[in-house]
Amino acid sequence: MDKRTFLKGMAVLAASPSIRGNTLASLGRPTGNAGRSLTAWPSDEWSLNVNVLESCSCPVFCQCFFTDKPPASEITGPGNMSGMQHVGRFIQAYRVNTGHSGSVGLDGVRFWFAGDAGDDFDKPKLEWAILTFDSGMSREQRDALLGVLRHLHWYRPDRWKSYRIGEDAPIEWSADEHGAHATLGGGAIAEIALSTMVGQHHQPVTVSNLPYFGYPRNTGFTLMPSTVLAYRRGARAFEYKDKGTNGLLTTLDMNARDFAGKS
Repeated sequence: MDKRTFLKGMAVLAASPSIRGNTLASLGRPTGNAGRSLTAWPSDEWSLNVNVLESCSCPVFCQCFFTDKPPASEITGPGNMSGMQHVGRFIQAYRVNTGHSGSVGLDGVRFWFAGDAGDDFDKPKLEWAILTFDSGMSREQRDALLGVLRHLHWYRPDRWKSYRIGEDAPIEWSADEHGAHATLGGGAIAEIALSTMVGQHHQPVTVSNLPYFGYPRNTGFTLMPSTVLAYRRGARAFEYKDKGTNGLLTTLDMNARDFAGKS
């Protein structure tokens, strides 16, 4: 199974119109259902419109979107011994544009997902992942957001051999036409730095019409090779600096209607 099929299988996707507009141009501005008051939603409904910065250990553009295995990359182990190994190390830094679950507002909250998907996306369980919430979120917001995310298999514990929710930490997130930068714990825990790839007519290079981890809608990917991809805590720490590994920016959108009647 290639990653494209794998990503489609993460959730039951409803037929719905695409998000329109340029992701970079929309940063910091509400999109999707922004114009609808939270009071207009029944308390059992939810919606999420979110920007994500992603970087992974693959070269640009990540072949895992088309194959079932990441490429071999050089891994440094104990004693600084190095060798080639198939790994799918990744960081995803999220900033919610607009969102809610029932009466709990999620506008502006941030969360972080990092791990290693391993050497084969066709395996029933991937290697490890850690989900971390920004320390500025309330308990009600964390619980509400977790309930929303669990609609997607990607964020569920049963998708991973090892999965945990990390201790809350400050998340900084920024992006503009030149690139993007995000840190967890001020960079002491994790960091990604991305530089926009410029193509014809001095415009960002983009990829469209690819699925992303079960989200029903996305704006397409703005390609941003990494200058820093680092998870710096614990025995599973990794760091890629000035390697030009894969990076991207996109806006994702989903709501309760997309999953109506589905478990």
